[in-house]
Amino acid sequence: MRILVTGGAGFIGSHLIDRLMAANHDVVCLDNFYTGRKQNLLKWINHPFFELIRHDITEPIRLEVDQIYHLACPASPVHYQSNPVKTVKTNVMGTLYMLGLAKRVKARFLLASTSEVYGDPAVHPQPETYWGNVNPIGIRSCYDEGKRVAETLTFDYHRQNQVDVRVARIFNTYGPRMLFQDGRVVSNFVAQALQGEALTVYGSGEQTRSFCYVSDLVEGLIRLMNSDQTGPINLGNPDEYTILQLAKQIQNLINPEASIKFEPLPMDDPQRRRPDISQAQKHLGWQPMVPLSEGLQQTVEDFSNRLSDRVSPA
Repeated sequence: MRILVTGGAGFIGSHLIDRLMAANHDVVCLDNFYTGRKQNLLKWINHPFFELIRHDITEPIRLEVDQIYHLACPASPVHYQSNPVKTVKTNVMGTLYMLGLAKRVKARFLLASTSEVYGDPAVHPQPETYWGNVNPIGIRSCYDEGKRVAETLTFDYHRQNQVDVRVARIFNTYGPRMLFQDGRVVSNFVAQALQGEALTVYGSGEQTRSFCYVSDLVEGLIRLMNSDQTGPINLGNPDEYTILQLAKQIQNLINPEASIKFEPLPMDDPQRRRPDISQAQKHLGWQPMVPLSEGLQQTVEDFSNRLSDRVSPA
């Protein structure tokens, strides 16, 4: 098939493209390189089945494709809060244009939504039936509400225009190719520990998250795209850890002498986050396979190699 991946030069998008190329699909990657990196795609640049287009999805584009994985949007707080209006436009206008493309060429469309649609949840763990607890005017709203509107548009195009849609709600994902210091907890801790810095824990560290390794997530996205389920379907690892537990695990893995420092909790930071993945298990036969210890080892090796490249002489 001919498959379009928006945001394909990013962390998750590039891993997805690796899988699609390995399956001999014809892949088109759209990215404006705001957070994506060409280095993530170097092995495919001259491949006859791969096409890379620098494009901002807040502008329309015409392509002929069979499937669309719509991942384009900065997903870390540092990046989506740096230009909140642009984040809203990417989520709303970008999704609108991609859905319009799907409608015109009769492509199947998958929206990469997020667990952030649940906000600071009052229900735990979070099932897809939960409507969330989101601040519509806070510093995270550009992303949280942007993704909620993107879901609205996706289902409206499905009902009104019979577009074949899929919606994945992605929980915390980590692994190789994450950006350094992008505001996400795994990348922050790993980069800090490798550089001999104190690990920064916000609040008490008792807030919880779940961490899904990127290869598991990509498997879930592909299964959802090729299933008969519209979703939304949660994709994430149901194993729950406090931020302090994660800090200590990374500390022990990299530098047991590293200190931990505490900073005030950012506005609207969720206290608990854990997916109910029973729908993914039932309908997709999917569940995460990579344990946190193994995934962190792979992530640390990748970060260590990239840090070495940074400081090596020219």
